[in-house]
Amino acid sequence: MPSIGLILTPGFADWEYAFIAGTAAPYYGIETRFFTPMQGQGQFRSMGGLAVTVEDGLQQCLDWRPDVVAVIGGTLWEQRDAPDLNSFLRTARANGAGIAGICGGTLALARAGLLDTVAHTSNGAEFLQDNAAGYHGGALYQASPRAVASEGIITAAGTAPLSFTCAVFAAVGLAPETIAEFQSMLTAESA
Repeated sequence: MPSIGLILTPGFADWEYAFIAGTAAPYYGIETRFFTPMQGQGQFRSMGGLAVTVEDGLQQCLDWRPDVVAVIGGTLWEQRDAPDLNSFLRTARANGAGIAGICGGTLALARAGLLDTVAHTSNGAEFLQDNAAGYHGGALYQASPRAVASEGIITAAGTAPLSFTCAVFAAVGLAPETIAEFQSMLTAESA
C-alpha cells in the first residue's frame, strides 16, 4: 500500500495537509500517518486552534519507511529554535522516500540542502534566503503559484495545498487520471 508520513509541529497550518489526510486513505487506499520532531511528542495546537496528539516521532517515521515524507508548514519553521530535520530528511531520502514541503515546511528542506540542486518553489525566494541558513538553491527557485516537483522533491507555497496534494499523490503512484479527477472535483466551484 502506498504511504505518506505527515510531519506536524505546534502551530501547523490546518489547510496545508487537509486534502492529503482527508482523502488519501478513505478514497485512494494511501496509508497516512502523523509524526512530529517535538521532544516527547504529545499534544499541541494547529494555527486554527485544533488540538492534536501526535504519538510518533521521527525515528518511527524512518522505521515505517513511507513512500513520501511531507513537512507541513506552520508558525514554528521561521523561528530560530525550529526543529533540525537535516539528518532525518537526508536519511528518509537515502531510504528512497520522496520529500515534500509546503510553506514553512520548505525551510526544513532548504536547511537540509535538499533544494540546492533541484527546481523548487516556496512562499518566495526571499522567504528561503531570509529563513534558511545554508540555502544555496536560489538559482533554481521558481516563482510558481502551483507545487513544483523535481527529482523526488516536492515544494509548494502555503497558497497551493491542492497542487501540493496532487504532486504528493503522483509521487506515491496514484494514476494520473485519478489525480486529474480529484483536482477537477476540488476546482469545480471556481471554474
